[in-house]
Amino acid sequence: MYDPAKFPVGSMVKIADRATLDEFVRTWRFHHKLTTDQLPFAGHVVRVKWRGMYHGGDMMYDLEGVPGVWHERLLSPADG
Repeated sequence: MYDPAKFPVGSMVKIADRATLDEFVRTWRFHHKLTTDQLPFAGHVVRVKWRGMYHGGDMMYDLEGVPGVWHERLLSPADG
């Protein structure tokens, strides 16, 4: 089965830095916008709890211990 997710459940990811999150808040106009309670988690390394695809192809993630749903473009591998 085809799985376009970049990060599997259980993998460790790093949330983008605060400047990147602020830019996303400023420019993103579609689904699952970031909320103010997500911003303090900039730069944190966390585990992927759930992933799914939004209608239209965007990969979204739920992260352990972190509020909200996260767009894949805001995450990177924790080791790099």
